[in-house]
Amino acid sequence: EVQLVESGGGLVQAGGSLRLSCAASGFTFDDYSIGWFRQAPGKEREGVSCISEKGDQEFYAPSVQGRFKVSRDNTKKQAYLQMSSLKPEDTAVYHCAQLPFGTTCHLRGTGYASWGQGTQVTVSS
Repeated sequence: EVQLVESGGGLVQAGGSLRLSCAASGFTFDDYSIGWFRQAPGKEREGVSCISEKGDQEFYAPSVQGRFKVSRDNTKKQAYLQMSSLKPEDTAVYHCAQLPFGTTCHLRGTGYASWGQGTQVTVSS
């Protein structure tokens, strides 16, 4: 069974940093691209970042480009989202998700095979 478990969320002041982790199990981790998404109350889900299977390609939404950094450690079966210069508008539940085998990274919510339960990030002003 595929499982994705996020951690690392919390409350942080504007300008601060957080590092989210996504622990994967139940599949060959380095065969799949991993995406990060977020959803704020009353808003649509937004694609934040995606990293390719081997970590050689990274994609970012314009809203986070230059502030967030995605990475992965295939030996540990974990993906990470380092978030810096956080803004109140970054407040949301953050989810990691697995793309189907062989699918190139993208930030559209549709087409992802499995999702984690999410971790709350709250940025105070």
